[in-house]
Amino acid sequence: MGIKTVAVYSDADKDSLHVRFADEAVCIGAPISKESYLNIPRILSAADITNSDAIHPGYGFLAENAEFAEICIDSRLNFVGPLPQMITSMGNKSFAKDTMRAAGVPVVPGSDGVVNDLEEAKQLVKKIGVPVMIKASAGGGGKGMRIVREESEIENAYVTAKAEAASSFGNDDVYIEKFVDKPRHIEIQLLGDKHGNIISLGERDCSVQRRHQKLIEESPSLFIDDIVRDKMSKAAILGAKSVNYLGAGTVEFLVDKDKNFYFMEMNTRIQVEHPVTEEITEMDLIREQIRIANGEKLSKKKIKMSGHSIECRINAEDPENNFRPSPGLVTAFNQPGGNGVRVDTHCYTGYRIPPYYDSMIGKLITYAPTRNEAIRKMSRALDEFIVEGIKTTIPFHQMIMQNDKFLANDYDTGFIDTLKKD
Repeated sequence: MGIKTVAVYSDADKDSLHVRFADEAVCIGAPISKESYLNIPRILSAADITNSDAIHPGYGFLAENAEFAEICIDSRLNFVGPLPQMITSMGNKSFAKDTMRAAGVPVVPGSDGVVNDLEEAKQLVKKIGVPVMIKASAGGGGKGMRIVREESEIENAYVTAKAEAASSFGNDDVYIEKFVDKPRHIEIQLLGDKHGNIISLGERDCSVQRRHQKLIEESPSLFIDDIVRDKMSKAAILGAKSVNYLGAGTVEFLVDKDKNFYFMEMNTRIQVEHPVTEEITEMDLIREQIRIANGEKLSKKKIKMSGHSIECRINAEDPENNFRPSPGLVTAFNQPGGNGVRVDTHCYTGYRIPPYYDSMIGKLITYAPTRNEAIRKMSRALDEFIVEGIKTTIPFHQMIMQNDKFLANDYDTGFIDTLKKD
């Protein structure tokens, strides 16, 4: 796009590839997030000294922080994302439910908003019945989430979820919703520009999860048909239009065995799994984000989807020891390649993975005309993906690509727990 870039980084990330590849790089503090990636004044100072025009918040830390977006705008920096009020109404999960409900979108039964104290939580659980899910209002990625299957578990789950939410997002607000048993987790990717256009780029099936953290994503979902897909897309667009949504956003739904879908949350940012959508639509979502922020119209208003794409998140974790984090020195790193194979990563041979942040070290994406071909291509690519010196989730993904239920598209969000029992 001909735009110069500035990378901000903590001391722990000084050797990361994004630091090397950017036109300029600015260290913004110590490894602890609150002293660097969550430190708004330091980020703004980095933008100031480099004469930056815009800030892209990525998909973590401050990406869904309305205060940060507002401060960027007040500082005459173009925030590559939705306006602050949109982040508040849709990014904050409890407010988003009210917004979607008012727009006529089906929602999971639960609290009307933030649950303010333990007593309120207990009364609500008695009213809607167990099982329920306690969830952080200001975040995602499985942080600040707890399932309560018995009323006796409420106190511990509530306190733990609030503490984790405060630590991860600087906001301990939580809400409660009914836990839908054995659902599929299917999300709709949206783009909205400053000219009132909002489009759907289809769905992603993100049901292969561990502790609510997505591990494998694919698009399209063969679990739903064209009729359900159309209804979900229309519902997502309806909700987004109710707040005149701007930029990239994802509306997440739980879909039960009868194909009934319920709004779960909206992520007002780009998603980790956005590459699978890029593969089947041939659209560069990051490019679109930047164009939208610059006031340009969407490059396409009618989206044609073809083929099938799968993404495996490669994490520095030991799947044989309960996915225990495995930071350390990468002594060998060989990426797979070939037609329809894509690797997004910041790692290389000699890179030392720090212990401070999310354990994802790369994303492996394959594309093919059919799901079966995409899976076979993924199996081959995983075999060629060599990472030594640390433990990774590559063996886990190799196992999933051979699993009969996964191959038959017979899985739900409890799939990983079922594997453990088997």
